[in-house]
Amino acid sequence: MGSRDFVIANARVFDGEHMQERASVLVTGGRIEQVGPDVTPPAGTEVIDGTAKTLLPGLIDAHAHAQPPALEYALLFGVTTELDMFSMPEWMDGQRADAAVRDDMADVRSASAGATVRGGHPSMLIGTYFPEPFPVLETAADAPAFVETRVKEGADYIKLLIDDGTALGHAGPSLTEDMARAVVEAGHAHGKMVVAHATSLDGMAQAIRAGVDGLVHIFFDQPPTDQIIAQAVDAGVFVTPTLSTVGSLASDIDGSHLAADGRASALIPAGWKENLCQCWHLGSPGSVQHALDATRRLHEAGVDVLAGTDAACIGIFGTAHGISLHGELQLLVRAGLSPVEALRAATSMPARRFGLGDRGRIAPGLQADLVLVDGDPASDIAATLSISKVWRRGTQLDRAAKQAALV
Repeated sequence: MGSRDFVIANARVFDGEHMQERASVLVTGGRIEQVGPDVTPPAGTEVIDGTAKTLLPGLIDAHAHAQPPALEYALLFGVTTELDMFSMPEWMDGQRADAAVRDDMADVRSASAGATVRGGHPSMLIGTYFPEPFPVLETAADAPAFVETRVKEGADYIKLLIDDGTALGHAGPSLTEDMARAVVEAGHAHGKMVVAHATSLDGMAQAIRAGVDGLVHIFFDQPPTDQIIAQAVDAGVFVTPTLSTVGSLASDIDGSHLAADGRASALIPAGWKENLCQCWHLGSPGSVQHALDATRRLHEAGVDVLAGTDAACIGIFGTAHGISLHGELQLLVRAGLSPVEALRAATSMPARRFGLGDRGRIAPGLQADLVLVDGDPASDIAATLSISKVWRRGTQLDRAAKQAALV
């Protein structure tokens, strides 16, 4: 089904920032042409009745790991863009090329390989998620060459990992703060944003002192302190808490409620459903409550909070592409965001922080990445799962056909 002109009439419209109680949206040539209460479509334009429905911008998962067919599963659930946080060219290059021309899969941006040390996180996934060992840093002096290679690979931003295993209960080697600072300086010299993986409070503090632009996990080893909140505010960083994943790492929560939801269950293959329903059971000393409290404190202090899942592959427990972002929205509300604030965290906020100026909002001239849902997610965030239709670049996804092909 190709792109064609249409109007979604008389819907509740969340434009990425605010909810309009009644508006219509005209899409022409894959882009949003008009938005407002009095849109008059050209004669012969297809009209889609939006009564009792809510139109959202396509959702953005601000932390994922996209190996095929992840981007196809993502789009089934209205996730039109994934921000990949650690990949290798052998599978990312092909997906980038496919996403440039195909509208039946989500779009993707990537950090390529993240900066870590030999034996450091995520080395435990070599042989499973990573077929071969990935490049690492030995000293801070390696940072410029490491970053330059990632830029040549097409990295949209640079990622570094500060994780000594404190939150996981298993000690291991990690980047030092000096090494992290060298990566940040090299990334910024190339005009690239630099983001950090850190799951402990001390790791987050080190990353902020090193000058990162954002944190792509929240710490969960201990409760938040006034000092770490002030440090994040002063630095202007954003935080993508990935509550779905840190809750699984802490063995506190999984995605069983999502797997059992009648609106989603038939769209999730059996292997992914099993993956969604498991926790890690690592013996972590942390808790999801620490993560929820930290997210709430940061949000209340004015730190930008983005929605991301850390969904990767089967064997990386507690998540599944696409569906888990809806669970993440529910967790963000549980952490203290309002439903509208949670929707911003999955639309306009990641678009703004990652420089994606053509998406994340419903406004004239922007790409027609859209999701139409039944009900009102501003009243009940779980309504985001009541998906009626999904469009990428104005092309409606045939969800039934895609489901049959993927499952």
